[in-house]
Amino acid sequence: MHEMALCQGMLELIDVQRQKDGFERVRRIIVEVGALGHVDPHALRFAFDVSAADTVAANAELDIREIPGRGWCMDCSREIAVEKRGDGCPHCGSFTLIMQQGEELRLKELEVV
Repeated sequence: MHEMALCQGMLELIDVQRQKDGFERVRRIIVEVGALGHVDPHALRFAFDVSAADTVAANAELDIREIPGRGWCMDCSREIAVEKRGDGCPHCGSFTLIMQQGEELRLKELEVV
């Protein structure tokens, strides 16, 4: 499960920020997860709960915000919603899409004390 490695990296980022800002505890973490990014929000939440134990983020609320997939069709020049990888353009059927959003994984915000 790569979500465990993602959480370890997120906790490392939090620790770097803690050393810089000197906070004692994290109350809430907002994470943006792209719908096309191959990250399962449920697995991420489980991995976070396990990984965060005995850290400054122990018992922190993990707020996962899913970012929908959006792309640009190069054939018909339209912005489209992309439900899953491999989908074609609903207007022209083309598969020449440039992804604009939905692949991100971003630690967006920390609420600390």
